[in-house]
Amino acid sequence: MSISFFYVWRVNVRTQTFTREPVPESWKKLGGRALLARILVDEVHPTCDPLGPDNKLIFAQGLLVGHMLSSCDRISIGAKSPVTGGAKEANAGGRTGLQLSHLGIKALIIEDQPDEDRLSLLHLGAEGVRFEPADELAALSVSACAPVLLERFGNKVAIAMIGPGGEMLMHAAGIQNLDKDGAPTRIAARGGMGSVMGSKGLKAIVIDGSGGERPPIVDADGFNQARQAYNTALMGHPQTAIYRDYGTIAVARMAQAFGALPTRNFSEGEFAGLETISAEQLRQNLTTRKGCDPSHACMAGCTIQSSNVYVTEDGETTVSPMEYETIGLMGSNLGIDDLDAIAHMNAVVNDLGLDTIEIGAALGVAAEAGLMEYGDGERALELVDEIRQGTTLGRVLGNGAAVTGKVFGVKRVPVVKGQAMSAYDPRALKGTGVTYATSPQGADHTCGLTIRAEIDHLDPNGQVDLSRGLQFRTAGFDSLGACAFAGFGFGADPAVIPALLNTRYGWTVNEGIVETLGRESVRLERQFNRMAGLTAADDRLPEWMTREQLSPTNAVFDVPAEEMDAIFNDLDAEQGQAQ
Repeated sequence: MSISFFYVWRVNVRTQTFTREPVPESWKKLGGRALLARILVDEVHPTCDPLGPDNKLIFAQGLLVGHMLSSCDRISIGAKSPVTGGAKEANAGGRTGLQLSHLGIKALIIEDQPDEDRLSLLHLGAEGVRFEPADELAALSVSACAPVLLERFGNKVAIAMIGPGGEMLMHAAGIQNLDKDGAPTRIAARGGMGSVMGSKGLKAIVIDGSGGERPPIVDADGFNQARQAYNTALMGHPQTAIYRDYGTIAVARMAQAFGALPTRNFSEGEFAGLETISAEQLRQNLTTRKGCDPSHACMAGCTIQSSNVYVTEDGETTVSPMEYETIGLMGSNLGIDDLDAIAHMNAVVNDLGLDTIEIGAALGVAAEAGLMEYGDGERALELVDEIRQGTTLGRVLGNGAAVTGKVFGVKRVPVVKGQAMSAYDPRALKGTGVTYATSPQGADHTCGLTIRAEIDHLDPNGQVDLSRGLQFRTAGFDSLGACAFAGFGFGADPAVIPALLNTRYGWTVNEGIVETLGRESVRLERQFNRMAGLTAADDRLPEWMTREQLSPTNAVFDVPAEEMDAIFNDLDAEQGQAQ
């Protein structure tokens, strides 16, 4: 069946009905994160209950998704966040974006809420949409659920699913997506999107693009030339080889060198046990243990292959991937210097469908409260098991670091807008601190990480300008559906992105398109947040970080608040003119 590209697919989970609609004009040149923000502003009441019927769960493919361009088939998933109370986009690799594009789905919008307590499966195919009961899948972990669905629907489909954490509406719940090999390891983790999906009564969304086709290309020869230029630039960049060999954990030594490695609930910036959880140790384990894969692609067509498959020494636990963020938040942040102990926690939290950053931060707060000793991996696993069982303590931890801090009266809680910080202490990386504070998304390194900038990271001067530029750039990449590592190729040849877009769509955009998309994303998200009730007071790091010195540099976060308040004055002026 030939698909007419592109449409908006709108699904109502209460009536279990579906419509296929033309793409509104104002949505056509947006994708991924920018498109999510546009839909939120256009259609979601900003003061709605994030887990109520008026919120909408949105899947939006990026503008470059659909042709297995290396590192450019990511899916953006968004809604009003139960964590931040504002606009939220979480993205992931895997199959989901590619399969949606083959069905001609510009955006999938899931609306309303079932009248009764029921769990359903949503199937998307060339013939349309159908619902199936999913009672037999209730409470299944993602690793148990995926094989059941692949057996039923075939091993070529894409699946976006929640684990028990999402079913229990835990705010740390994400949405797990299948990787290229059919493993449910690619999580859209941040902001509680799994709890929003759970509130819609959906255990899984199966996307079967086999009856569809690749999106059309206006100028195939030109597109292929641009693809080749991109691949050449990407593979020629020295960072590509580093990330292929060591993955994201390669950044751990850099964070330690800056005194920014979160240690013992962000009380220190340097971890004495780094050697045993370092990139080199991880690489040694990956290359010497049976069953490990040291260089794995999460998406078909990816040439970087920065992911991995890790097997513990006893052979009992397999987890993919072992990432820096998890090793930072569940390793040094908890005082744990054992990669296998971290892998066990990682695997269990993945199976529950939860964000390892949020849970790692919550466990750090729990340690501060005396519920575990730093360095005690066995006790950390016991606390994670409380989450699995859905006990009162488990539900507190499963709702993240901010909730855990409030319940146990802990003041040192590393969150912004209710969302846990990633594995970079902002007192030692002040530009990243500006990003944490001012991004509409809450504390999230993927919104503008400054660690690679050649500046004095302890000097508060210039950090606002640095953060603003990176926030626009990363939001632009999220709108393309591009992995951050794609920037190695795009940065080396800035003409590639406009060439790809112009030859695919017949547009005439220039090299400023990434910033244009990024500015629009941030502008719309800020607009939604302000309508939702967030103010400049929410654009702050925790007050204790402005007073409590971080060893070994003795830094505090001292970027002036008035500078951060002015970071997006130009966007606010544009918004005022538009109104």
